[in-house]
Amino acid sequence: MSDRAAPPAIVVRDVEKAYEDGRIRALNGMSMDVDEAEWVAIVGPSGCGKSTLLHLIAALDHPDAGHIHVHGNDLDRVADAALYRRRSMGLVFQLHNLLPSLTAAENVEVPMFGAGRSRHERRGRALELLELVGLEDRAGSRPAELSGGERQRVAIARALANDPPLLLADEPTGSLDSDAGRRILDLISELRSRRGLTVVMVTHDDSVASRADRTVHMLDGRNVSDEREPVEPVAVDAAAAG
Repeated sequence: MSDRAAPPAIVVRDVEKAYEDGRIRALNGMSMDVDEAEWVAIVGPSGCGKSTLLHLIAALDHPDAGHIHVHGNDLDRVADAALYRRRSMGLVFQLHNLLPSLTAAENVEVPMFGAGRSRHERRGRALELLELVGLEDRAGSRPAELSGGERQRVAIARALANDPPLLLADEPTGSLDSDAGRRILDLISELRSRRGLTVVMVTHDDSVASRADRTVHMLDGRNVSDEREPVEPVAVDAAAAG
């Protein structure tokens, strides 16, 4: 559960983004907050701006207006976007984007280049993360030798390579069958609980969104509804209490 007294991990305020000389308006006054260690699902129809918002939070693109702060960083003032991403977040997409010529372990190592780790440290960290996602026995396999769910688990391990506080996931189960998708969501939930990750996940699937703490509904480039999952009451053993 997030600490409501702490500053939000992510602050999005009145963000606008348009493409093709303003003819396509992807975001139109989008605002939201995400607390530390909170899991937020962003849902809405195709073209409502979900993925655009995620790309702006990741500094893969820049807003035309408005402001985004991530862990206190004003993204308007970030000089090195690649360094910001390497230190601040892991990214997972619907298509795993693994390098086909590299093994699973080598793919997990990729984000660690330039992070000051030795070759031995990179290898050890990659194997540790593959064990975390249940793929320690597949470290030497290339993507073509893995199932879709296994490839996505490698992608999650890669996203965690530099121990980021934030995980951004764009349709992480969209290309998977229901069983593999459930396993990926279980893994994200476990990692969030064990490591205190803040998770922002874009999805078109309400059943996937239901796994999150909160659902932000987008329409026409703005936040139109913000729903927090109800907290389950804690059962009390009457005999023990009495």
